Amino acid sequence: MSKLPKDRRFIDLSDYGRPVARWIANSLKHTSVTPVHVTWMFVVAGLIATYCILHAQYWTALFFLTLKSTLDAADGELSRVKNTPSYTGRYLDSIADIILNFIFLFAIWYVTDSSIWMMLFAFIGIQLQGTLYNYYYVILRNQSNGDMTSRILEVEAPTALPGEKQSTVDLLYTIYNGLYILFDKTIYYLDSEAVISDNFPKPFMTMLSTFGLGFQLLIMGFLLAIGLIDYILLFFILYSVLIFVFIVNRKWINRK
Repeated sequence: MSKLPKDRRFIDLSDYGRPVARWIANSLKHTSVTPVHVTWMFVVAGLIATYCILHAQYWTALFFLTLKSTLDAADGELSRVKNTPSYTGRYLDSIADIILNFIFLFAIWYVTDSSIWMMLFAFIGIQLQGTLYNYYYVILRNQSNGDMTSRILEVEAPTALPGEKQSTVDLLYTIYNGLYILFDKTIYYLDSEAVISDNFPKPFMTMLSTFGLGFQLLIMGFLLAIGLIDYILLFFILYSVLIFVFIVNRKWINRK
């Protein structure tokens, strides 16, 4: 099931694992496996990828990074096919993503001669890239009456949905907010007008989807596999310059 109605869908380059994710979700639809279980599966896949990076098993790392991305899509798909949306799953997914991103980059720094500052700047860059993509994507979904679990602005803990505890939602929201608030506020500051924008062309969103986590991990894994591990941190730092290019283009598109 798509997060957008058919007429608003675009080619999402970060969502290459979606067909397999749908197959996984449909296979698990009538089992006791929950979306949260699948989230923990992608955490395990991410940790295995990290182990592979630390032990120079780079092709295997590529496999587990792409598996992580596929399972990351599968937990949401399973939630939709079982009709069990939850803020618990939404926040747990995002918390796991940001922690794993840091671990991946830390592992790359550890096995190279890169500066710790390069690792930190690469981490900030990756998070700001992903935040911009998610910011525009969530606005588009809300305008299109698509998936509504994610919110444009996370200003307070939401009311728990049926089947989850408010105390759990409150706790995960607090952790989520602590990890993401600076990135969210930075992107909102850079383009606060986007929330009232009504024009996100499909080609624009497709290009922006290269900021999606799935595509970021694919790039990371590809660079590992072809022996360019020493350039990964620099790549993500330089790629962050496109944040301003996308924001300027979004504003130009809506003023035409």
